[in-house]
Amino acid sequence: MSKAGVMDAKSCVLSHVIRTRSPSVNKLFLGGTMIRKLKSGQYRLYSRKKDPKTGKRRNLGTFDTREAAEKHEREVQYFKRH
Repeated sequence: MSKAGVMDAKSCVLSHVIRTRSPSVNKLFLGGTMIRKLKSGQYRLYSRKKDPKTGKRRNLGTFDTREAAEKHEREVQYFKRH
């Protein structure tokens, strides 16, 4: 939040996602990437776009914690732009 108490657009979107996300939903769709919790308790990172051959999202890795999946997602985004 800014000093005036007004939320910027990014903070507003993030707070909306956090407030409206129910515990039963096991995926987070934020910024075009998706992190899903698997039955095994691990988290899997999926791509923004679907694979044209299969029609499914590409698997970008499986991680033990959500934080590790989010870190890898940031690394992927950095790599794409540098």
